[in-house]
Amino acid sequence: MTLFADLLSTVFERRHRRPGAATLDGRPLTELADALVGSAGETSGLALAEEILSRFETLDDDEKLEFFRYLASAMNIDPEAVRSSLDEYERNPSKASYQTFAAAAEPARQEMIRRLNRVLGATGALVQMRADLLRLGGKEPELQALDLDFRHLFASWFNRGFLVLRPINWESPAHILEKIIAYEAVHAIDSWDDLRRRLEPTDRRCFAFFHPSMPDEPLIFVEVALNSGIPGSVQALLAEDRDPLPEDQADTAVFYSISNCQAGLASISFGNSLIKQVASDLAAELTGLKTFVTLSPIPGLTKWLSQQGIEWDMEEPDQMKALAAHYLLNAKGPGDLPCDPVARFHLGNGALVYAVHADADVSDKGRAQSGGTMVNYLYDLGRVAQNHEQFANTREVIASTEAKSLAASASLTTTQKGKPYGQSSL
Repeated sequence: MTLFADLLSTVFERRHRRPGAATLDGRPLTELADALVGSAGETSGLALAEEILSRFETLDDDEKLEFFRYLASAMNIDPEAVRSSLDEYERNPSKASYQTFAAAAEPARQEMIRRLNRVLGATGALVQMRADLLRLGGKEPELQALDLDFRHLFASWFNRGFLVLRPINWESPAHILEKIIAYEAVHAIDSWDDLRRRLEPTDRRCFAFFHPSMPDEPLIFVEVALNSGIPGSVQALLAEDRDPLPEDQADTAVFYSISNCQAGLASISFGNSLIKQVASDLAAELTGLKTFVTLSPIPGLTKWLSQQGIEWDMEEPDQMKALAAHYLLNAKGPGDLPCDPVARFHLGNGALVYAVHADADVSDKGRAQSGGTMVNYLYDLGRVAQNHEQFANTREVIASTEAKSLAASASLTTTQKGKPYGQSSL
């Protein structure tokens, strides 16, 4: 962590919304929102923002949805004003005409969200507000447009330059460790002893991104195992009775769990920066590390096989590996992108499909989502940028020769009830 980032974090750790600071303004919340956008004074604006944030937290779901619908409609852009200001800018491009167009093209609700964020400690409350919007908004087009405003602002506020990378270890504050347990989304942490086995041994690492205005809330974290060779089973990696590996004997860093922590930051990408930063830091710390891979789930596999009517048997390891490889390399969804969400993430980061393993996750969740199969995505630090560009431009799934051979060997026997291969809408 740089000194500047540390100073930022220290400053923001002291910033909290004042408890009970909200005024007792009896106006409806929608009127307060209008007043906030129209306020000129900083003091009155802060009081209004505190009142809105405090009141919003007390609303039930129906009331929150009503508030979101108001923002989506009453604080939307005026299409006629946008058209006329754009026409004027086209006729007479100048600073003034561009400023008029830019003001017309930005909905008032964006400014309202910015003004809410002036309250100390409000960023976390706004992240939770967006989580409520995603949960309640469904597929209402107007609310989807409102969400784009949140995303637009969050993409700036949670820019990589503002994020702080911190190691998490067994000596970290208890309230942070509790959140690591709660937010673990890939391989559940069953107890404090389980967490200790993932953090305390010298061949284990955990890192998280924090935002200075949310110092007690990890945004995303990754768990890393230092290993000798590339692993093919999460059971072996997390075994209770395993012997820790001395650091100087490790040649491989394994990213075996990556968890996004904040529902309100969905689609705001931190994962690519996290993995690359952690890989770079580990390579500098431990010069013996030569290989950086994941041991990743394949969460869409069995669902896709069922949709295609493809027969499969998790008791047949060779068949499961071949079907998994075929799915990862060939099953495409919208935009000609891979169906599997984890594959989209890692391939988009510049990794490649390296090896597929059967019976790699025999937990109930692992069997249900992928028949127990898992995959290694390889991060070749010298080719990550090139791989990323190739995938972004061509949508081609970059894979090892072994993975390609496995995919080619898949036998796609379909049932009578299944859809013919290639018609998946996943």
